[in-house]
Amino acid sequence: MSNPRTQLVRIFLLTLVSLFLIPIATLLFTEYALRTQDAEFIQGIEQRMGSDSSMSAAERADSIAYYRSHPLSGACAATSPEDQVYHDKVCSPYSMHWQFHYLELTAIWTLVLGVALLLAALALGAIAYASRPLRYAAFVAGWRLVTITSAIEVVLQSVMLVWLSFWVTAYFWNSYYVKLIALAGIAAAAAVFFAIWTLFKRIPSGNAVEGELINEADAPRLWDRIRQLAAAAKTTPPDHVVAGIDTNFFVTEAPCDVGGRTLTGRTLFVSLPLLRVLDQAEADAVLAHELAHLGGGDTRLSAALGPKLQQFDRYTWQMREGGLTIVTHYLLRLFRMIIEYALARDSREREHAADRVAAEVTEPGAVIRALIKITAYASYRNDVENRLFAQQHQHDGALGIARFVAEGLPPYARSSDFLADMQQGGVPHPYDSHPPLSERMRHVGHHIAEQEYGAIVTATPAATWVDDIETADAIEQRLWSEYEQRFVQDHELSLAYRYEPATEDETEHVLRFFPPVSFDLKEGNIVVSYLGLTPSANMGTTMTWDEIKGLTFKDSNFGRDTLKVTHFEKGTLGAKTTTIKLTGLAKRKDEFKAAVGQYWHRHQVMRAQQQQAAEALVMAGAGAASAGTAAPVTMQSENAGGDGPADVTADASGANRPQA
Repeated sequence: MSNPRTQLVRIFLLTLVSLFLIPIATLLFTEYALRTQDAEFIQGIEQRMGSDSSMSAAERADSIAYYRSHPLSGACAATSPEDQVYHDKVCSPYSMHWQFHYLELTAIWTLVLGVALLLAALALGAIAYASRPLRYAAFVAGWRLVTITSAIEVVLQSVMLVWLSFWVTAYFWNSYYVKLIALAGIAAAAAVFFAIWTLFKRIPSGNAVEGELINEADAPRLWDRIRQLAAAAKTTPPDHVVAGIDTNFFVTEAPCDVGGRTLTGRTLFVSLPLLRVLDQAEADAVLAHELAHLGGGDTRLSAALGPKLQQFDRYTWQMREGGLTIVTHYLLRLFRMIIEYALARDSREREHAADRVAAEVTEPGAVIRALIKITAYASYRNDVENRLFAQQHQHDGALGIARFVAEGLPPYARSSDFLADMQQGGVPHPYDSHPPLSERMRHVGHHIAEQEYGAIVTATPAATWVDDIETADAIEQRLWSEYEQRFVQDHELSLAYRYEPATEDETEHVLRFFPPVSFDLKEGNIVVSYLGLTPSANMGTTMTWDEIKGLTFKDSNFGRDTLKVTHFEKGTLGAKTTTIKLTGLAKRKDEFKAAVGQYWHRHQVMRAQQQQAAEALVMAGAGAASAGTAAPVTMQSENAGGDGPADVTADASGANRPQA
């Protein structure tokens, strides 16, 4: 992962390139062409007048002086009455000088707009960074500014790109290329449409929470305790308590979807697995911490800002997918990064403030012990799931992740890896990045030596709040079952990417996800499979993916599409290539492209996985030593598991897997 500062510099440089490259190129070209035309015009005037014997020396000098002070490049800007004839003759609408003049102005004003937009984005980002009260207003103002003006940028740069595609070749080589102009025109039109459509497109927003409501009748003592802690923290208690199996606690005032029902008001999420490892005093400290966020106004800001950040992020990445719309993508990312720095800094301050409130309401030791336990549980559960997901065989039955974690956590807390993980680990949270544990100890004024961490984690709680939730067991059973089913589905898709395959079972598994797809052509057909490409025109011989270095699909206006395959072998003039005729593909063209891309990508991922596995063998000795700390997982991994709540990320296999 790159350094944040390096990433910021990189995005800033890309922003400069995307905003100014096309306008500067247009300006340089128009300036060069106009100045060249001026020089040639003056030279021609001097030669013609020099040979005109009917003019006196004074008349000749006056005429040359006039044209020197009125070059062709200035004709379109000459608006005085005495220059009207000269203006109309040189700068008639759509003439060469008319086009160059107005494209030069377009380039200049696009540069001015780009500079103003960049400075405004930086200024609003600085305001958001410096002032928490103004952060929301600064972000919304910046959001509106950069999204609307980014669409204008796309329109202006698209016009310049199409114009350059004609005039650069026409000016230097006295010819133009219809295909080049058409390509630029189509790309520009698509970009303009995409930018405007995306600008006005209603992007869906949602805040799904994987869990179930805890009614007061099912946990009266817990609800009473939450109200007591809220009063002590000087805030209003939550309207809803949601229990789940995620490894965190949080509060929100944003509307959230739970079990098909939209909750409004204040919602507190509690983790049942974590409540099982925390005693009631430690759990009180965590609950007080979260309630302090309600009292500090953190959740109101998150509720207002969160959905807008989500929509801004979606818009930003959609602008990367629209071809020429990428000219504004990096400006959007730059502004978002500045906002993220502001939020990250504020996050640390808010966490320290919430820790102090929790320490005052309960006691500092309980705050730190809870943090140690939560960090240890989250780290070990993530390790368990990673190990299960990395296994090369299919899972059958129930995985029992909760049991694996419960049984393996004490041995893990006594292992040599434990302290290293604790030093590097963080406490999960959906809205902000938390300060490291050592820093939080300093701010609550309670230090616990690292040597004591293991004993804290392995200590069995005398009483937990789970004991007072009548529906806890049933809720956990349902949520873990759904989670593990999704985990299994993602794992099976991942295996379809990983297998070569080498056995009949593996072949059957790969074929379940990647069956051969046949495409009829005018002459025969072509089959795309996990093995490669099999054109019937080549006597049904399969061109394996291992033979293929690159693929280029060439569209034809007359339906004579082709696929150019570049091989690793050397040919007479460079790399060997094979051209596959795809005449007759017609309406299945996009489907064919998608299939070829997906199946080839599967093969590349599989080979990369094999290479990683081979490199891992070198570290097998060290790996075996550390694997001993996770015996429950290693020995009982035949059972299957599912996917995570709402947070799904792509792993190296190209599939999706859950994140705890």
